[in-house]
Amino acid sequence: MPCVSSPSERPARFDVGIVGAGRVGAVLGAALARAGHVVTGVSAVSEASLERAAMLLPGVPVRPVPQVVAGAHLVVLAVPDDSLADLVAGLSATGTFTPGQLVMHTSGAHGISVFEAAAGSDIVPLALHPAMTFTGTPLDLDRLADCCFGVTTTDLARPVGEALVIEMGGDPVWVAEEDRVTYHAALSHGANHLVTLVAQAMQLLGEAGVDDPARVLEPLLGAALANTLQRGDAALTGPVARGDAGTVAEHVAMLRTVAPDIRPTYLALARATAQRALLSGRLRADVADPLLQLLAHEEDPP
Repeated sequence: MPCVSSPSERPARFDVGIVGAGRVGAVLGAALARAGHVVTGVSAVSEASLERAAMLLPGVPVRPVPQVVAGAHLVVLAVPDDSLADLVAGLSATGTFTPGQLVMHTSGAHGISVFEAAAGSDIVPLALHPAMTFTGTPLDLDRLADCCFGVTTTDLARPVGEALVIEMGGDPVWVAEEDRVTYHAALSHGANHLVTLVAQAMQLLGEAGVDDPARVLEPLLGAALANTLQRGDAALTGPVARGDAGTVAEHVAMLRTVAPDIRPTYLALARATAQRALLSGRLRADVADPLLQLLAHEEDPP
């Protein structure tokens, strides 16, 4: 197996097979090619994935999955989380993997235990998850420069995994096997739910007659994000942090009429915010009680 003596060194040039030309697989394949590896094949089925493969991996032949895997030094399995175990089991059962082959998946939720079905294939398992949301376009290649990758593998393979991340432009962050689900939940909660939250805020501004909700929100949310990443709970501001139960009650009443679909989200987040403000000492108990009672009443009306 090709190896390196430290994560900062470049691994040997690999023939790379990309299984799944989704937004992640196609971009990481392009990043590996940019680093000097040779992408020898990619699997793609849908029209969108075929277009991504043509755009990001020009000249790379589109092949069936077994042909993509066979003969590659490094295999990248970029498939949905719930499909990964069955894919590994199928490739192992058909003898498609070869001994010493580096097999990398990009799932955040899984570590290397998902390769259990391939234990007899003598592969080198790598779980390298980019902590970024992808568009599936060349824009993502530049974003990899600021992207951390959650790395989980065996101790022996750790230098190779970390070196691959560095070659793709990312920053390796070690995640223990037993912490993989916690790691992924943190990223999903922060990024995916942020999209819902911001989209709901834009919806409400539209209801208020604001022509360009994004223009209003961008500086506010940018500052809130930067402050939170630097200061944590100490960055909290607003009516919940102040214990302004009257203002919150007005918000809830408005939402009942104007945007009932947003009301449950507002109530849940206001309650969580109040509890964090209380626990962090930013909100006194005597001020928090009326607010928490209001929120409890609204969440479970008589």
